[in-house]
Order: sequence, then C-alpha cells, then structure tokens
Amino acid sequence: MHKPREYQQNIYDSILKKGNSLVVLPTGLGKTLIALLLINKLKEEGQVLFLTPTKPLAKQHQNTILTQLDNLDEEESILVTGEISPKKRKDKYSSNIIIATPQTIRNDLRKKLLSLENFSLIVFDEAHRAVGNYAYTNIAKKAPEKTLLVGLTASPGGSKKKIDEILANLRIDNIEMRTKQDKDVSPHVQKTKLEWIFVQPTKELIEIKLALSSIIKQHNQTLKKMSFNLPLISKGRFMEYRKRILSIKHPMKYTAIMHYSIILHSLHLQELIETQGPYTTAQYIKKLEKNPSKSSRTLLSKPEMFTIKKILLTKPEHPKIPKLLSLLLKHKGKKAIVFVQYRTQIEHIVSKLLDLGFSAKPFMGKRNKFTKKQQEQTIQDFRENKFDILVSSSIGEEGLDIPAVDIVIFYEPIPSEIRTIQRRGRTGRLNKGEVCILITKGTRDEYYYWASQRKEKKMHSILKKFSSKSKENKPKKTKTQKKTGQLDITSFL
Repeated sequence: MHKPREYQQNIYDSILKKGNSLVVLPTGLGKTLIALLLINKLKEEGQVLFLTPTKPLAKQHQNTILTQLDNLDEEESILVTGEISPKKRKDKYSSNIIIATPQTIRNDLRKKLLSLENFSLIVFDEAHRAVGNYAYTNIAKKAPEKTLLVGLTASPGGSKKKIDEILANLRIDNIEMRTKQDKDVSPHVQKTKLEWIFVQPTKELIEIKLALSSIIKQHNQTLKKMSFNLPLISKGRFMEYRKRILSIKHPMKYTAIMHYSIILHSLHLQELIETQGPYTTAQYIKKLEKNPSKSSRTLLSKPEMFTIKKILLTKPEHPKIPKLLSLLLKHKGKKAIVFVQYRTQIEHIVSKLLDLGFSAKPFMGKRNKFTKKQQEQTIQDFRENKFDILVSSSIGEEGLDIPAVDIVIFYEPIPSEIRTIQRRGRTGRLNKGEVCILITKGTRDEYYYWASQRKEKKMHSILKKFSSKSKENKPKKTKTQKKTGQLDITSFL
C-alpha cells in the first residue's frame, strides 16, 4: 500500500476519533486510500462492506483491495453483484471483505440472505447518491450503531437541503473536507489551466432557434388561455408541470398535454441546436418522424419545421466543431477526454476526428447499447495508449479508473456542480492539466455554466460551515479506539 499523504493520514485519524464521517476530496486525490486504511484496520474486528454504484467500479475496487492490502487471500475479498445467483451470493457473504453494488445488498437484506450485525465498517463510495430512495439510504438504516459508516465523494451537492439529507441518511456527524487550496493538500496538486472558450452562433443556428421560439410562443399562448402558466425558464419545474396538467379532472387536460408535448419537443430541439449542433438536431427530428403521437405529427406539420428542415439540408456545422478540432490539433499526440452530453453528438464527433486522422473512440453507458465488455476494453485500450482521445458521455465522469489525461474538454457546460467537478478531476493528477469549456454565446450554455459555478461556490461555503460545526462536536470513540487507542499505520505500509 502507498504511504498516505499528510491529509490522508489526518482524515483517517479524525474518522477513528469521531466516528461516522463524510470524506469530501477532489477527484484524483486518494479517497480510496483512506478507505483502504480503514479496511485494513477494521477487518480484524468484523466484516467490511465496500459499496459502489456500478459493476465496473465494484470490480475495480476489488482489484485495488486485493493488490494493495498485504497478506490478503483472494477468498477474503469477494465481489457481489446481481449477476450472481441469490444462492451463490448467500455463500459469499461469509467473506471478510465484500465489495458490492448497493441494489444487490439492499435486496438481499430484504430477503434476509444477509445481516449487517457482524460488520465493523461500511464504505459508501460516491456518497452523494445517498438521497431519496437510493439503496444507500436503506442499507445505512439497517446498519448497527456499532458499525462505522464512511461516505466518499468529490462533491456532495450545492444545496444545504441535499447535504443535510445525505448526512441524515448515512447517520453522519463528522465532515472531513479538503480542497486543492488546503495547506496539507496543495503540495500534491498539479496546476490545472482552466479556459472558457466562447463561440458565436451562426446565422443558420439563429434562424432555427427563432423558428422554434415561434412554435413555443404559439402553443404557450394557447395554454395560457386554458389557465396554464408554464415555467419555461426552469427545465426542472417545466418537466414537473406535466403532472399538474394530468392531475386536473377535466377532459381538456388531453388537449393541454398535446400542447405541452409540442413545447417540450421544441425546447429540446432548441437546446440541441444551441449546445450540440445541426447533426444531433436532425437526428432528433428523424426520431420524431417515427413517433406516431399527435403532438409529433402536429409539430412536424408546422411551416416553421419545414424551414428548419430546409436549413438542415445545407448541413451547416456548429461553431464548436472547428474550435474543438483546433484544440485537439494543438494537443495532438497527448491524451484527451472530450465530454459530450448526447450519444448522437458523440458519434458525430468521433466520425469527424477519425476522418481527420485522429485516434479516437467513443465511451458510453450500457443504456446506449454499449456493452460492459466494450466499456472495459475501451478503458484498457486508452490506458495502454492505443488511442489518444476518449469521447465520453456522463459515464466517464464518476468513479471509473480512467487514466489521467493532459486535457479535458467540455463540449458543453452542464448545470450540475457535482458533474462539473468530476469532469475537471480527470486531468491535473500527476502532471499539469488543462480544462477547456466550450460555450455558445447567448444560449443555454452560458446559463448552465454560471449555474454550475454558483452551485459549486455555494457547496464549498455550506461544507465549511458543516465542517466547523462538526469540529465543535464532542468526538465519538469507536470500538477500535476504545480497545487499542491510536493506530500507527506505518506498521502495515
């Protein structure tokens, strides 16, 4: 096992003193090593459960535990996922260290195939997921009081309500947060250059956007006459409004839903043309043409849609594409990740890159018919430098052991502070890194960028307050500390 850095040692010591803890540490700064230190200590007192959201990530953590912990037999650390039959899973639960997906553990607790009574430690990787009905919540509730619960995350979220919920769900009082600016962290951080690159929308893109705005205005006015006031500015509130329409006890709700659906499609097309480009917009229109719904047929019959299709036939390109190609040409031969929101745009960008002689591959989730085997092989090839550019969907943001790269490019900003932090963390680990964010002026891109910045700033402010409060609380003594006192971890490094 690697010798812990000062901040890792300090966090580890604090957890042993104070009990259930949330560790907030930027991506690439070794949250897993802190978990390994705790596992190595507490596995002698009971079983250990390491939970992580996805199967590839669970497999990755199992490999890390087997290779990093000394004197550990393969039988002592087992991987449990839904791919294993319930009978075989039950047999595996006698192992000392269990790495598993949370849904599997939750289900087996309900079926009484597993009890948490003998567990000394439960680690919740990507702990920001511990909200709502996510499996982490149910598992933490069933954990005995004596079990140490530790959450790991790069970013728990930008709202006090969400952070409160995570802490309550995981029964956590102590927060151990470090930023790249902290004294014990900064010596280990490589500088990352952050650049915002603005592009001007082309005449064709503006024409399409205005045509869609006209459609949205028409149907919004109709809904207003029906006493429905759609919150068009907020995407989240707009999506929730559908339930409100369907809840009314009047036949007019069906007409209202048709107008709502037309606006929904139009808003999505507008987002695609603004942030992605004509290719992805055209693909979505083709999807609507296969949709037999009345809203799709009505939308496609609009004169504005004929205008849009006519413009798209000229195959204009989004100004982000030449800017992206220019950036990658500048870094040709270096490793890069390009994060892109939509599958069709990922395919379009990879095709462009291959045509121009770049070595690039797509990386997507299984929902996009990209198999687990393809995912593993793509990451392995990237690690072995068989290609230079990974064009990735959101699956490349969280947890997976993707090698550090020289440059990360956001094809579009995203409003989530959690995902923004995770994307940035893919560079600047071992060497200096660069992050470039492509932003189309006067579009949703600008709104999403500033939204994520605001949320991230708010998150740090909230966490600092929580951290200060937790330091004032009386330290809790764990079972381990009562028996043996402080641990000299150098004994097993």
